[in-house]
Parts: sequence; C-alpha cells; structure tokens
Amino acid sequence: MKKLIAALLVVLVQVSAFAQDAPLRNIAGDFATMWDATQNMPMTERAAAFEKSLVAQYPDFYAASRYGGAERRRARLTRSIEGFGAIRETYLEKVHDFGDAMPRHVATFRVAFPDFRLATPTWLLHSLGEMDGGTRDFDGRTDLIFGADMMATLHADEDVAPLFHHELFHTYHEPKFACGSDAMWKHLWEEGLAVYVSQALNPHATPSELLLDFPKGMWLATKAQLPAAWAHLETVLDKTDGALYSELFTTSQSSATLPVRRGYYLGYLIAQEASKSHDLSTLAHMDCEHVQILVRDVVHRQWLASQITAL
Repeated sequence: MKKLIAALLVVLVQVSAFAQDAPLRNIAGDFATMWDATQNMPMTERAAAFEKSLVAQYPDFYAASRYGGAERRRARLTRSIEGFGAIRETYLEKVHDFGDAMPRHVATFRVAFPDFRLATPTWLLHSLGEMDGGTRDFDGRTDLIFGADMMATLHADEDVAPLFHHELFHTYHEPKFACGSDAMWKHLWEEGLAVYVSQALNPHATPSELLLDFPKGMWLATKAQLPAAWAHLETVLDKTDGALYSELFTTSQSSATLPVRRGYYLGYLIAQEASKSHDLSTLAHMDCEHVQILVRDVVHRQWLASQITAL
C-alpha cells in the first residue's frame, strides 16, 4: 500500500507540475458551440460569424495571410463548417479528453527527458483542416497547436499518446538544434527523430499512430521503393528549396514518382539506425555538425545496402 501511495504521489507531482509550464488555451469547444447555434443561418452569415469569433480568439493562427487572403480563408472555413457534422461526436470526445491527456502525456514524456519543461504556449482548436498537431511560428514566438478536427479525422479510434510525444519532442529538441540551416538533412533528422522518440515511448504504436500512414499507405509505398528513395536522398541532402521540402514532408501535389511525405519514414529509418550506437538522450542532444555527418553516413550506407538487396 505504501508503494502504491508513493507511486500515485509521483504521478500527481508530475501532472501538477504541468500547470507551472506554459499557458494552455482550449478554444476547440467554441467551434462546436457556434456550429450548433448557427445551423439555421444562411452559410454566408454563418461563415462570417465564425470568422469574426475565430480571429478574435487567435488572430495569429486565423490571419487571412496564412490562407492566401480573406477569400480563401472564407472558403476553407465554409468547407470546415459543412464537414463538421460528420466528425462532431469524435471531435467533442477529443476536446473533452484533452484536459486530462495533456498533463498525462507531458508526465510520461518527462520519464524519458527529465529536464523537459513545456515553455511553449499550447492551443487546442479547430485547425480548418490544417493539422493534428505541430508548432507554428508567429513574430518570433513558437506556439504548440493541436487541431481537434484532424485528430478526430485521422485518429478517431487511435491512441494519441504518440502524437503528443512527437510534438512535445519538437518543443524540446528545436531550441537545442538551432543549426541556421534549412537543408533536407536537418528536416530529416528533426522529423525522423520525433517519430523515433514517439515509437520508443509507445513501442506498440501502429504506423498510423506514429504519423507514418498519412497519406494512407505512405510508409508501405516508400518501403517498397527504398532503393530509389535512398538514391534520391543521396543527391538532395544539402538542398534547401521549398518544392523539395513539400515533396518530402507535406502532402502537396508532386510530379515525383516517389510517395509524398516520405521524409517522415526515411527520417525515422535514419534515427532508428543511429539508435544502434547512441542512446535516446545522446540523439536528442547531438549537435548540428555531428548530425549532418551522421545523416550523410546513414543515408549512404542504407543506399548501398538497398542496391545490394535489389540485385
């Protein structure tokens, strides 16, 4: 009984410590409340009411400039309103669970990284289809944002602990990994290591829970074309162009024959390989010079191995 009480006290201390970290704002529920209250309004008026409310609550995230202008923002908001009914129940479950889930996932993350403090302002909101989770920069400030809409869409019946750990790792790692570079090797390491950390903390997580199955089948399609994927990476590790970044790390349309967003899976394989000779803490604190050398070495060795396998 004494051991049980002691264990509970440790958890309570860890969870209560979360309150001392950074401000957390949950405005996702307001979207559902307004959706319910405006169902009988014409869509033009309804969208205008939503727009006014959202911008007032979080002007940085909902700024028209982020969507390519006010007209495109209105169109995106309209689509979100129209599609909300299909996810409403799951959305509200995610909103309801968030208050307890966030401190719990912070506490379990601290088991692996005891010095972690969440100094990043955190939001739960309707992201208008943009994200399940991620960081965004606004005038020199970084916010951690979770989109209840995409959590409901992509992770309806899934364990979201890997998602939380992935994004928490970014807030932990990014300040330590300020390389002054926008090269692909850096992005591969940032995203791949975040996936690897979330897998290490959640060893039974599925590829989807690890964010590797979006678009559907991405990791399997990449795995099936690994020789070509590694060969391509060999030639682009130092490149910085936006089109290449979009191909590797977003779902933007691409003329490439290789799967889009494959950088997450390839980065994960790089981190997994690096973990054979480095522990988790060492990987998280590795400086830019050593990471660049490591990524180049792993990619080259994986490419050579894939060529041999393909023979």
